Amino acid sequence: MKSATPPNGHTSQHPTTDHAFTMCFTSTPRGARLARRLVSHRLNDWGHPYTTPANETLTLITAELTANAVRHGRVPGRDFHLRLTLAEGTFRIEVADTRAERQPPLTLPTPDPASESGRGLLLVAALADDWGVAPRQAAPGKTVWAELRVPTGGHPRAQPVAPRPSDPASTNKPSAGLLRITS
Repeated sequence: MKSATPPNGHTSQHPTTDHAFTMCFTSTPRGARLARRLVSHRLNDWGHPYTTPANETLTLITAELTANAVRHGRVPGRDFHLRLTLAEGTFRIEVADTRAERQPPLTLPTPDPASESGRGLLLVAALADDWGVAPRQAAPGKTVWAELRVPTGGHPRAQPVAPRPSDPASTNKPSAGLLRITS
């Protein structure tokens, strides 16, 4: 897909999108739950099965972003929009709502240990390779996005773990089936 040349004459370099999923959801807890489930199903369809670290991580990020859209970005009668793309080994999740005046903080505060909320964006920041907020395109509101790079094999930030002690033949070789996700 080619984009039009902007007024300044410079063209932006957009990576070729391998896969894309876009949908509107009601700004309710049920809509957020449905968005999370559909993202997990779509990732499975794209070759990242349900129990892989990529699917689980992206599903959790989606859950946090959609819950925030429902809780902090809801305008009665307006939906939130979700877009999931995979381009050049990077997943991008975008959740757009119509509440422009309620922006996430640029620096995340330390949550109150006694509080039952306030940790969603901390999870997103810990799990995603990058995240941010942008004005919503062609409509009022904002888009909160997160990106996760997935190397070949489908495991984000996967590193081999130490060998299993019960296998003396693999004293210095990482176990092929065990992975540890690092942040």
